[in-house]
Amino acid sequence: MTETTFDSLLAAQIGNEFSASQQYIAIAVWFDDHDLPQLARHFYRQAVEERNHAMMLVRYRLDRDLGVTIPGVAEPRTAFADVEEPIALALEQEKQVTTQIEALFAAARAEGDALGEQAMLWFLKEQVEEVASMSTLLTIVQRANAGGTLFDVENFVAREQIGDAGADPDSPEAAGGAL
Repeated sequence: MTETTFDSLLAAQIGNEFSASQQYIAIAVWFDDHDLPQLARHFYRQAVEERNHAMMLVRYRLDRDLGVTIPGVAEPRTAFADVEEPIALALEQEKQVTTQIEALFAAARAEGDALGEQAMLWFLKEQVEEVASMSTLLTIVQRANAGGTLFDVENFVAREQIGDAGADPDSPEAAGGAL
C-alpha cells in the first residue's frame, strides 16, 4: 500500500497521543509530589484517556489493514516552577493535538478518504472538550493565585466534573479495550 499524507500523519499521531499520556503522567506525579491529590488524580486519569486515544488510532489502523508501528516518545517535562505552569503546558499540549487532528481531517478530505475523515470527526469533537476543560482548569488556578488558595483548586477539582473522563459512549474502540 502506498503511504499517503493521511497515513503518515495517522502513524505519527499514535506517538503524539502516547507522548501526551506520558506528559500527563509527569504532571500527575508532580502534583502528587506537591501534596495536591485531586489535581494528581485528574492528571492520572487524563494520562489514561490519552493512552486510550492512541489505542483507538491503533485499532483504526488494524481495522483498515494499514499496519501499525508503535513509536517511542520524547522524555516529558517533569519540573515546574508553580502549580500554574503544568496546567498551562497541558492546555498548550491540547491545542497542539487539536491542530494535529485538524491536519489529519484535512488530509483525509484532500485524499478523498471518507473513512479517515469520518474517524477524525470524533477526535475533533473530543478536542473541543479537552481544550475547554483544560482552559477552565487554568482559569481556576489563576483565580486561586490571585486571591484564593490551592485548597480552592483542590476543592473545585474534587467537586466538579472536568471533561468527560474518557466516558464518551460514542468513542471509537481502543485496541485491547479502553482502560
